[in-house]
Amino acid sequence: MHKNIIVDTSCLIILTKINELNLLRLLYSKVFVTKEIANEFGSELPDWVAVYPIERNNIKLLFESKIDRGEASAILLALTMPNNVTGTIGVIIAAKNKNIILSIKPILDKIKETNFYISKEIEDAALMLAKEI
Repeated sequence: MHKNIIVDTSCLIILTKINELNLLRLLYSKVFVTKEIANEFGSELPDWVAVYPIERNNIKLLFESKIDRGEASAILLALTMPNNVTGTIGVIIAAKNKNIILSIKPILDKIKETNFYISKEIEDAALMLAKEI
C-alpha cells in the first residue's frame, strides 16, 4: 500500500460518480482532505478519509483570489505534506500498476460518460503510462 494522499473535491466527486471511490482506500494508507474540500463535496465522507485542518492565512487568501477555496486548501495541505498529491487519472493508473484493477480503459470510459472532461492527449498519455497502448 502507498503512503498518504491528498485529494481534492473533483477527485472525490468523479470517483463517487463512477462507483470507484474505494480505489483510494485500497491504494493509500491515509486519504486526506481539508474542511473546505469536505464542504464542497457536500456528502458524508467515508470514515477512512481524514479531514486535515488548514489555518486561514495570507497565502491561502492569495490562492483564493485566483482559485476556489477547496483547491487553495489542497495546495496548502500539499505544501505541508510533500509527495502526497496526484490527480484522478494518477489514482487510476496507480490502481492498475498495483494490480487492483486490470485495465484503466473501462474506468476512463466511465469517466467520459460523466461531465468530467478528459482530453484525447491525456487519455492517450494515461493509457501509455498504464502500458495499455
